[in-house]
Amino acid sequence: MFLLRQVLFAGSLLGSLALIGCAGDGDGIQSQKMAAIKARGSLICGVDGKIPGFSFVSSDGSYSGLDVDICKATAAAVLSDPAKVTYRDLSSTERFAALSSGEVDLLSRNTTMTLSRDAAGGNALAFAPTTFFDGQAVMVPASSGIQSLKQVAGKPICVETGTSTELNLADRMRELSAAYTPLKFQSGDQTFAAYLQGRCVAVTSDRSQLAAKRTGFPNPAEHLLLPDMLSKEPLNPATINADPAWADAVRWVVYSLIQAEELGVTAANIDAKVADAKANKNLAQLRRFFGVDGDLGKQLGLPADFVVRSVKAVGNYGEVFERNVGTGSPLKLERGFNQQWRQGGLMYSPPFL
Repeated sequence: MFLLRQVLFAGSLLGSLALIGCAGDGDGIQSQKMAAIKARGSLICGVDGKIPGFSFVSSDGSYSGLDVDICKATAAAVLSDPAKVTYRDLSSTERFAALSSGEVDLLSRNTTMTLSRDAAGGNALAFAPTTFFDGQAVMVPASSGIQSLKQVAGKPICVETGTSTELNLADRMRELSAAYTPLKFQSGDQTFAAYLQGRCVAVTSDRSQLAAKRTGFPNPAEHLLLPDMLSKEPLNPATINADPAWADAVRWVVYSLIQAEELGVTAANIDAKVADAKANKNLAQLRRFFGVDGDLGKQLGLPADFVVRSVKAVGNYGEVFERNVGTGSPLKLERGFNQQWRQGGLMYSPPFL
């Protein structure tokens, strides 16, 4: 029996090493996940699927939204095709198990980065950069006359269970010494359906999600977002931390969209920018960024022009934001903290060096 175990272990190890060896475009980059994605020919991306502006599936089966664009940019970088994504709709209670089990390669599903989710002793996730700086808020019927969270005391509040939202609500109400009745539901659909049915006087979630869900209400103007902010909610894509090379690749794909906006590189002008960089050796920063010089892509196990592929697929971060959730979209959200750092926001990429 011992010998059999040793043989099975050796076979498994050799198989893993063979899989690792073919991963990525960089020499020595060891990523089982990237190798599996390339062998499959598709990136499996976990999303919500029911939040307009972030991840929403239309009647024709197509997906759109800010979170979806992160999936597309990653697929473009790894597989040279933003369409090579298989989407998995996941509830808040399913998402981490789906990621840790390998059912999905990437989680791009309005997930807040927290210590317990990041820590090896917690959910053991590896978070990519924040793609949306958000905060938890509360929505009430405008006819209720409620103007602040204090006025919700003693009343039922609808909340999705298994989320940081549930804990934040409890913490804030405790700070206010306010009793309340949490009505907990397994999914966002159940939570908002209960609110519209009048089972609770308020519903709480990320401010962006409340704004997104409100667009689908029969009479959106009849619902008010209270000014109270219950928490900080940095929303980040995530991978498992057991494959750091894959986590690095996703991390820098996201950074490439942020940096592209800072450099004025868009989906429309990137071909011209690349041509300029190739023709002018003095444009050192752009030449590295586009993969004309250096080996940044190789260090990640990605093609040299992974930035070009990602930006051509979805545009820079500003384009992604505006198209999906910005003032020109149905959500009409201001950039706020999601503005570039030079404009007073928090969007900032480390150097591509």
